[in-house]
Amino acid sequence: MSDRQPANIEEAGYAFVIPDSYADEDFFYRACAMLREQDPVHWVNGEGLGFNSFWAITKSADIFDIEARNKIFLNEPRPVLSDAESDRQRAENGDMLRTLIHVDDPEHRDLRGVTSEWFLPKNLAKLEGMLDMYANRYVDKMYSLGGQCDFAKDIAMMFPLNVILSILGLPESDYGRMLKLTQELFGSQDEDMQRGSDPIDLVAVVQDFFAYFTKLTEDRRANPTDDMASVVANARINGEELTLIQTISYYVITATAGHDTTASAIAGGMHALIENPDQLARLKNDLSLLNTAADEIIRWVTPVKHFMRTATEDFPLGGKVIKAGDSVLLSYPSGNRDTEAFVDPDKFDIGRSPNKHLSFGFGVHYCLGAMLARMEIKAFLKALLPRLESVELDGEPKWMKTIFVGGLKTLPIKYTMTA
Repeated sequence: MSDRQPANIEEAGYAFVIPDSYADEDFFYRACAMLREQDPVHWVNGEGLGFNSFWAITKSADIFDIEARNKIFLNEPRPVLSDAESDRQRAENGDMLRTLIHVDDPEHRDLRGVTSEWFLPKNLAKLEGMLDMYANRYVDKMYSLGGQCDFAKDIAMMFPLNVILSILGLPESDYGRMLKLTQELFGSQDEDMQRGSDPIDLVAVVQDFFAYFTKLTEDRRANPTDDMASVVANARINGEELTLIQTISYYVITATAGHDTTASAIAGGMHALIENPDQLARLKNDLSLLNTAADEIIRWVTPVKHFMRTATEDFPLGGKVIKAGDSVLLSYPSGNRDTEAFVDPDKFDIGRSPNKHLSFGFGVHYCLGAMLARMEIKAFLKALLPRLESVELDGEPKWMKTIFVGGLKTLPIKYTMTA
């Protein structure tokens, strides 16, 4: 547990641009609490740290309000927080990727429609057998590891990776490559995960994705199958094929966020259950709580730390005026710990209801894979808990340094299980 405290609201605001802050959750949540209480619509002057300035939005109601106004607050041109040089290059050359998080309607609506059928409840229900199969495979792996493992690396990361890449239709021989590229993409600010510290290294990671998925696109257009990769490769919008950047961006966001965020939730959920043994016992004794437990895990962990929006007109909020052209950072972890939105938000409660968390966003940009993520968490816990006799930490957990997406990168545990 960290005892660091932000000295003032300016330092609290800087938590959003310093990757180390997210690796120290206690400090980060103290910073968010200070901002919610003293300055919930806070101007972060990022120039001294190499960032273009922005408004940090930390209260749940304000985040929901902005998310609902997708015609006033746009994803483009600054969908995620990055340094000023990256912003400049994006303005001059465009984004390297154009995923669902990069674009607005009508392009966003059209792209979302490409795979929306896959994520309907009736179609996701068909995946339950596959989810159970993979969940049991990795619970069996836990057992085979003899009572000790790095749960984040050995189990939590691998289960959803297998699920989403199987849905895409990638061969298992390529799973390791996708995992490494994902970690290099999302872990670009963490020395244990980045390919290198130079910005050109991140460009090289994206180029590797492009090379891989260009070949996949060509193959699925020539030889379509019944997987999601074929759906994307052969999709039409207004009668036209997706552009190459749209196609590859679709694959990248699916193959990366489609497993990394769920892995963070599963690892963080295990950590929360270990730290709250009463909740672990409660869930083991009553698996009917899996639905609420999954949502509480997602709220508690909040793998996606923010998205950015840019105002198209002046907008009053919290006694301030967000000017047209200003950027806002929507802090989902802060909104998910807001005392005005949740009863005792710093308590991990597997039966929490209602639980109107922000981990999947809100409005037109609500996460397309939200239901699948919940299903994966429930499938894993359903497979694990009847066999888990005891579990405890076996070393210090470590969180990833990031400013966008992340969670635990190591979670050493020891445990006893039945065969």
